[in-house]
Amino acid sequence: MHLWCGVITKKVRESRDFYVRLFGAEVLFDEDWCVVLRLGDSELGFMLPDLPQQAVPFRGAYPGQGLWLTLDVADVDAEHTRIMALDVPIAVSLRDEDWGDRHFSVLDPNGIGVDVVTRR
Repeated sequence: MHLWCGVITKKVRESRDFYVRLFGAEVLFDEDWCVVLRLGDSELGFMLPDLPQQAVPFRGAYPGQGLWLTLDVADVDAEHTRIMALDVPIAVSLRDEDWGDRHFSVLDPNGIGVDVVTRR
């Protein structure tokens, strides 16, 4: 089984550019109405809302709250330094959690929290 997810948003281009710039995402599909990216072994899509060719459950735009993504990385400190150098605002400062994660978070153009983590 392989899980990948998509976000329905008007910010398809901005989303593509964010994940390519920050995380080196590979673009698998790139049209005006939809983009599919590969990040490591995972895929993430962004699609315009209200497309008549899509089934009704896939038409409504993401409202901007209630979703997070986690990227497991080998060295969260190096990622933090690299992303800080890109002048990207950090939403959650680099920190250690009681359950063993060391992480920080940024917000993508849709308001999705992207948690960058190394599990210890």
